[in-house]
Amino acid sequence: MTSFAALLGFLPLVISEGAGASSRWSLGTALFGGLLLSTFLSLFLVPILYILVKSLAQAYQQRLKE
Repeated sequence: MTSFAALLGFLPLVISEGAGASSRWSLGTALFGGLLLSTFLSLFLVPILYILVKSLAQAYQQRLKE
């Protein structure tokens, strides 16, 4: 929820117009894209890697028992 609020806060930087808009657009695009990417990675990639490492550890434990 905090990430969503921050993304909405960065949105005016992305859609800015007027004097100095190019620098605000560059900053807003980097912040918005970085936060969006990191949120999706933490929501999907971290659990997938956890399951993968856990299953590898269980397989290794099975091999040690044999």
